[in-house]
Amino acid sequence: MFEFRRIAITTAACVGLVGLPATAQADEVTVGAAWLGSATIVTGSTVEQGPIARCGTDTDVSSGQSAGVTVGTTTKYGRGTTTCGRDAEGMSKGAADGKRFETTVLRQFGGPTIKISGYGVSCWTRPAGSSSSMYLEGVSGFDAPQDIPSNHLVVIPGGSGQPPAAHVVLNELTVPSPPDGSMVVHAAHIKLFPEGGPASGDIYVGSAACDPHAG
Repeated sequence: MFEFRRIAITTAACVGLVGLPATAQADEVTVGAAWLGSATIVTGSTVEQGPIARCGTDTDVSSGQSAGVTVGTTTKYGRGTTTCGRDAEGMSKGAADGKRFETTVLRQFGGPTIKISGYGVSCWTRPAGSSSSMYLEGVSGFDAPQDIPSNHLVVIPGGSGQPPAAHVVLNELTVPSPPDGSMVVHAAHIKLFPEGGPASGDIYVGSAACDPHAG
């Protein structure tokens, strides 16, 4: 059986800086995008949800909002908003803020209900590089530190002698190697049965992407 302690994270954030290569030019265009989440859940059948309320300077959509989305019968995203834009100095930003995420997908396999009462994520870029920040509030179903480092892994165990039921990656930050100033950041990424098992898929909670590129 699973036992989990309810925790609240109210101000946790991690900010990272990724430098552009030496060939970057000051007149490069920077792109910022954000969405409340997305999911692919496979439990016999496949249920998919594309990016929720996506905004992006690449599409000239400056904001998005959602009154709530239910994915299949197990996963719910509450209301939320996204904002994207570019300021007079050329900085682009994407930010997402949402409420009341919940998934019960692991319950049928003896796992916990995962809840996040509030979350936010953002990234921003200038010709000098890219940065990101995130926060989580009212987390239950897994433990998390008060200050969340990049790519913090939480393992949700399976049954006795069984592989993990899920990996929960908090403040998941992806940058290319070598770095080029672009990044994708997720407040939380739930990987279902990452080593194999009765289900599979990925659930993302709070996402932003920033991508400097030549104009």
